[in-house]
Amino acid sequence: MTPLPQPLSDWFATKGWSPRRHQLDMLEVARAGRHGLLVATTGAGKTLAGFLPSLAELIEQPSEGLHTLYVSPLKALAVDVRRNLLTPVEEMGLDIRIETRTGDTSSDKKARQRIKPPQILLTTPESLSLLLSYPDSFTMFEGLRTIVVDEVHAFATGKRGDLLSLCMARLQRIAPRLRRVALSATVADPDAYRAWLAPDGDIEEVALVQGEPGAPPNVAIVLPQGRVPWAGHSGRYAAEQVMAEIAAHRTTIVFCNTRSLAELIFQDLWKANAGNLPIGVHHGSLSLEARQKVEGAMAAGQLRALVATASLDLGVDWGDVDCVIQMGAPKGSSRLLQRIGRSNHRLDEPSEALIVPGNRFEYLEARAALDAVERGELDPDLFRMGSLDVLAQHLMACACAAPFHRDAMLDEVRSALPYSALPDATFDAVLGFIRDGGYALRAYDKFRRLTEEDGTWRVSHPKFVAQHRLNAGIIVEATMLTVRFKNGRSLGKVEEGFAATLSPGDTFFFAGLSLEVIAMDTEDLLVRATSRPARIPTYGGARMPLSTNLADRVRGFLADPGQWHRFPDDVREWLEVQAKRSVLPAPGQLLVETFPHENRHYMVAYSFEGWNAHQSLGMLITRRMETRGLKPLGFVSNDYAFAAYSLEPVTDPAALFSPDILEDEFVEWVENSSLLKRAFREVAVIGGLVERQIPGKRKTGRQVTFSTDLIYDVLRKYEPGHLLLQAAWADARARMTDVGRLADLLDRAAGTMLHIDLPRVSPLAVPVLTLIGRERVAQGLVDDALLIEAEALAADAMRLD
Repeated sequence: MTPLPQPLSDWFATKGWSPRRHQLDMLEVARAGRHGLLVATTGAGKTLAGFLPSLAELIEQPSEGLHTLYVSPLKALAVDVRRNLLTPVEEMGLDIRIETRTGDTSSDKKARQRIKPPQILLTTPESLSLLLSYPDSFTMFEGLRTIVVDEVHAFATGKRGDLLSLCMARLQRIAPRLRRVALSATVADPDAYRAWLAPDGDIEEVALVQGEPGAPPNVAIVLPQGRVPWAGHSGRYAAEQVMAEIAAHRTTIVFCNTRSLAELIFQDLWKANAGNLPIGVHHGSLSLEARQKVEGAMAAGQLRALVATASLDLGVDWGDVDCVIQMGAPKGSSRLLQRIGRSNHRLDEPSEALIVPGNRFEYLEARAALDAVERGELDPDLFRMGSLDVLAQHLMACACAAPFHRDAMLDEVRSALPYSALPDATFDAVLGFIRDGGYALRAYDKFRRLTEEDGTWRVSHPKFVAQHRLNAGIIVEATMLTVRFKNGRSLGKVEEGFAATLSPGDTFFFAGLSLEVIAMDTEDLLVRATSRPARIPTYGGARMPLSTNLADRVRGFLADPGQWHRFPDDVREWLEVQAKRSVLPAPGQLLVETFPHENRHYMVAYSFEGWNAHQSLGMLITRRMETRGLKPLGFVSNDYAFAAYSLEPVTDPAALFSPDILEDEFVEWVENSSLLKRAFREVAVIGGLVERQIPGKRKTGRQVTFSTDLIYDVLRKYEPGHLLLQAAWADARARMTDVGRLADLLDRAAGTMLHIDLPRVSPLAVPVLTLIGRERVAQGLVDDALLIEAEALAADAMRLD
């Protein structure tokens, strides 16, 4: 084993530490000149392991210029790593400059970094892509030795991963000796990530380093004082128990699956906070200042608890956090493990965590997640072909830096794994789209961004370079309005769709405050603080799908009475009565129950494919019921089932679930709904067809939507095969509707469906049917009314006569 340079070994000694095996293994991999993937549990010193080879090289061979690039999924994470990396570097007395470059970095600092970069630069995929759009990127990156991709599981399977993969391909051409490194705590299939990381997908080029296992986590399920609820998904009933746990620990993070739930739980905890303990709230829609204030308070040990969303899943590592609480079911074992790792951020101490299930199905899901974590079973990550809108943005960035030759660029693009199988014709279609917008748009000069001559492509006018740099980026936010006080102070943003439901005098919770609406214009929602009761903001696209791994485990519980002794008495009784009154579905079986209730007819399908897929299926099935004269009244869904209700009974459910529904009703529904328009808006912005910003001004969400809707209508009419319409269809199918899970469900429905016709509601149907009550009750009365309705429905369902 090659020894550490003296400053590093002395630093470890003064701390009383020894380097961990995987940290030294990463150093060996670097000295052998190989790329490396490190998979190690949270708290195992992954960040230091990633940077150790760079620090060693800069100690042994001091150099100016950019040596190491660190890419993070979150701006906050880059800032956090800078703090944690600067401290050891300063303590060792090393002459190494470390700087951050994100969207929040000042323009003069960005300009200076391009001329005189630090030895280590911490950035995000979007900021890296922008750097590569400058002509001086060739000199800036020519000496680059290492790129470190942190939390690689948060990148690789999505559009930001496509962009980063293309950026790494470009960097490898500029700096052929570049070494790629990726770090993660939760990777189910390391070989898939090795292939994604490697140039040309050559898995053998990437060494796999696995960290030592940490102490097993101590995770428990919180059972309410009384019984596990029939309805709900938030665990709000346990506010006092959660507050007692907060009081019993130094610092607690309370994770919620949506931003609106985080606001709601914060209010519940505040009401139960008899000791006036300092607690805060943190989510992605709060303003940067509000988030930084809360992060600073946590880092300084001034908060006893922080209610948070996925904004802290990856994030900020605070050593004093000694308990993590998950409100509602975790939806996946990998996500749960990531969140558990925020507690006792040390390898040798067990993390302590609690799960608060919202209802009986969520209890089973929580138990399934605990079993999966205990067995080290993670959720699979699904890799896919690279997105064409991202490729269009990247090619434009490359053209802004310098003209390129078509064949050389295609070869470079194919060296990125997501684009390794890109057909020549598709690549040429993307170039043609950037050249003139496509057949239906080529008459307009504003879409002629590139020109081609003898196979060499260049930007057609300097104005398009400025336009690209102003508008580049992969994250396309939902149209948002800024929530402001009259004095101008910003609290954050809410979606325009939610704001449109508000009138002056209405109230809602946000940033931990009850706010009253004063007025709304195109960009701002003006509010004042109030003590009146409030509604809760809702955020589209915030639903996390139930992982197939946990869904399969829950199905296994239902089919195996030998497991039921592990469950609370009321959960066990629920399953026993279901088995007597109806059946419990076997793994792989699609149980469909039909029954009358209160002068309506119900059909409940237990498909376990997640909320997104069930929402889509509900839309399609009710359309088909309409055409067959069944007079549907509506549908509701959760992660485990969906229920349709109608005036006429469903006697042949198999006919409703035939696979051709995806060819007929699905296509018609998507084309006539806002789904495809929303998807088109995103790909048009990413692909550079529509500007979000013009010099000196940012367009409002409404202006962007208006522009994209006009183009969408033109293309649908005159060029239905347009590249961006194809990309929008791919997005709408895969991401917004979980159509892959939907197709699998429909393919197996005919062979696996078990139809049980019942005289009245079944126990298994109660959790999903109570959602219908939510639609009939005014917002402030929902919880009490749902509780009453659920208990009445359950009493009917649980009768054995």
